[in-house]
Amino acid sequence: MTLTQPDGPARTPWVDLLAATEHLDPPFAVLDVAAVRTNAHQLVSRAAGKPIRVASKSIRVRSVIRDALQVPGMSGILAFTLPEALWLAEEHEDVVVGYPTTHRAALRRLAEDDELASRVTLMVDSPDHLDLTAAVVGPDGPPIRICLELDVSLRLAGGRVHLGARRSPVHAPEEAAALARKVAAHPRFELVGLMGYEGQIAGIGDNQPGLRRFAVREMQRRSAAELAERRADAVAAVRSVAPLEFVNGGGTGSLELTAAEPAVTEVAAGSGLFAPRLFDFYTRFRPQPAAYFVLSVVRRPSPEHATVLGGGWIASGAAGKDRLPTPVWPPDLSLVDQEGAGEVQTPLVGPRVDEFGLGDHVWFRHTKAGELCEHVDEIVLVEGDRVVDVVPTYRGEGKTFL
Repeated sequence: MTLTQPDGPARTPWVDLLAATEHLDPPFAVLDVAAVRTNAHQLVSRAAGKPIRVASKSIRVRSVIRDALQVPGMSGILAFTLPEALWLAEEHEDVVVGYPTTHRAALRRLAEDDELASRVTLMVDSPDHLDLTAAVVGPDGPPIRICLELDVSLRLAGGRVHLGARRSPVHAPEEAAALARKVAAHPRFELVGLMGYEGQIAGIGDNQPGLRRFAVREMQRRSAAELAERRADAVAAVRSVAPLEFVNGGGTGSLELTAAEPAVTEVAAGSGLFAPRLFDFYTRFRPQPAAYFVLSVVRRPSPEHATVLGGGWIASGAAGKDRLPTPVWPPDLSLVDQEGAGEVQTPLVGPRVDEFGLGDHVWFRHTKAGELCEHVDEIVLVEGDRVVDVVPTYRGEGKTFL
């Protein structure tokens, strides 16, 4: 799959997607290559010159990660576990682990391999985690690259209101500097980066139906203003302790806002390539849906219902209807409230459901991006009306990191 060509058509027409895949037996997953290409260039444009570190969690297909890194403006990987990072670092030279690790076997492997140690950066957010890592890696061997995670949530009412993901306990610039000094004092550690993920901006659409969108917009406005000042102070405080190679921030939903901060040197994104359902509700950008999964009609329990085999591919996060997959083709299909998306069957209703026959295909979109690939061993790449490749997912390569 080539993503470095100029932007092509906005998306592959449904008639082509259907023609390319009609011979396949569901369940299967599809990537619309034209849409992925368009999304990749949109992400780069939104980042306005700041390099994009590719978030592997949101892709989980090595060949797609590889192709994304060929796009000018995309550089480096943001992994989600250390075992995954070590696996990716066999091929790629710059892999940051986006979350702290306590995986002792992986830490020992990192500590004993000069090349892997030069390619992989660990995430740390507390002295306890530093102590645990130091105890596992020991005093001798190649330097261990360290990135500090700054909590970039919005705290109001003296901290009684917390808006954002509960990640790092390091919130104030002086707390970041104190942790940086502990890293710098350890002979085995090398402080190279600072990261903060503003999920309250990047991960919440500001154009959702209903009045809630106005509250979201005001929260994000206040959060972005507060964070730009606090992150700049934190970067300055940490740089007074040690030079930094990178300051990472943002996500698909906040690229232009985060990239505009002078203190940020790079941004992160991955979901924007696949454009799952979660990213339909933003005013700042409109990606092209690119990832789908397809199921077969296997029952007609009544003239008003068609039931597909499987479908319970529920997204992570707080349980609710917004975590369910969405039927998108044929149009105007809906899940049934009493059953939702089931493990082995999913009934559907809609104005044209009486036209379904057994074996007909129904196309769905997942709410989140990379989680789709935990359900399939391979993903079908379609361009125009042709299948251009079939590539393994992490699962298809025998890798299940979480």
